[in-house]
Amino acid sequence: MTEPKAKAIHYTDVPAETFGDEAPGVTIRWVIDEQADGAPNYALRVIEVQAGGHTPKHTHPFEHENFVVDGEGRVLIDDEWHEVGPGSVVFVPAGVLHTYENTGDGPFRFLCGIPTSRHQRSGAC
Repeated sequence: MTEPKAKAIHYTDVPAETFGDEAPGVTIRWVIDEQADGAPNYALRVIEVQAGGHTPKHTHPFEHENFVVDGEGRVLIDDEWHEVGPGSVVFVPAGVLHTYENTGDGPFRFLCGIPTSRHQRSGAC
């Protein structure tokens, strides 16, 4: 593990990574994490979903804490859809089926926090 170090940057200074075919139009920026920053408890990612894009329906053994920054979207949690926009807060418990979709014309951008001890830097959101 990297020794923890202080950091103050603009989120766009972190390169955006794509998810691939399973998540068209989606990028992720690992703005704070264990690998690069030595953050021992919490990783913060910026997820950007372009118009018409979505993440795959998936589950994993850790929770998500989300804050919507820009755009319009919806999130499926278990079998219920929730419309979200700037200022919306979303909590997805561990093991719960979920996906995010952009329902607007511009980018849908949200912060996604996860515990560092339980994630693999695979990009899943």
